[in-house]
Amino acid sequence: MRRLFPVTYETAAQASAEVSGTDVTEREWELGELADAYAYPGVRSPWLRANMVSTLDGAAQHEGRSQPISNATDMRIFGVLRGLADVVVVGAETVRQEGYRPARAREAFAARREAAGQGPAAAIAVVTASLDLDFSLPLFTSPLVPTLVLTGAAAAPERVAAAEHAGARVVIAGDGAGIEPARAVRALGDLGHTRLLTEGGPRLLGQFIAAGVLDEMCVTLSPMLAAGDAQRIAGGPSVPVPQRFELASLLEEAGFLYSRYRRPERQSES
Repeated sequence: MRRLFPVTYETAAQASAEVSGTDVTEREWELGELADAYAYPGVRSPWLRANMVSTLDGAAQHEGRSQPISNATDMRIFGVLRGLADVVVVGAETVRQEGYRPARAREAFAARREAAGQGPAAAIAVVTASLDLDFSLPLFTSPLVPTLVLTGAAAAPERVAAAEHAGARVVIAGDGAGIEPARAVRALGDLGHTRLLTEGGPRLLGQFIAAGVLDEMCVTLSPMLAAGDAQRIAGGPSVPVPQRFELASLLEEAGFLYSRYRRPERQSES
């Protein structure tokens, strides 16, 4: 793993050594180093970060899953981002396709989370209009932290009751059947969750982007080609004008690029 941006004394020295032909051996970063590299900014209002992986030709999945286009380091970063978050926001379809399980407590993050006033692990917040979920799954029956279900006020009462009976906490974040993205972010903030992470899927991420509430985009660029008709990392409604984000960090390992981009008006807050 090596840092390409922002340029530091270490990265400049490494680049100089490479130009001069000196053997520069890349090393695997410790979890603490990755956690420092991906630390949330010290802001009081909710900060919504997304984490996605994409192939060179723009595919977010292969045969319905992201794992085939990922690698071990991408999965380590995936774990680190979960280890830093208060809550992981995910769409119901992604829960079904990826076989989501509860976030687990990890000793490597215990002291960091305690110092930040966080619980032992991130809560999972499932976004769903229909509440068409299997509430017998471990995500609902045996989470370390109760799973949240984000839905609208028009959700079927019997499905709301089923979610609550399974131990989930239902959070109303819209007047209709589905959520309103900005309202969902505020509702999570009202529950004390300010470090927000969304892992998709593409439709949910597209909703957050269109609503202008996404603060940070973490994208792993996988050096693979998938072709086919796989979704992009974001779908759904378009925006009137493309939103400009600024590069905050760029890491590289084995041809994979691990980038972080931030909304300019929030970049200055960090």
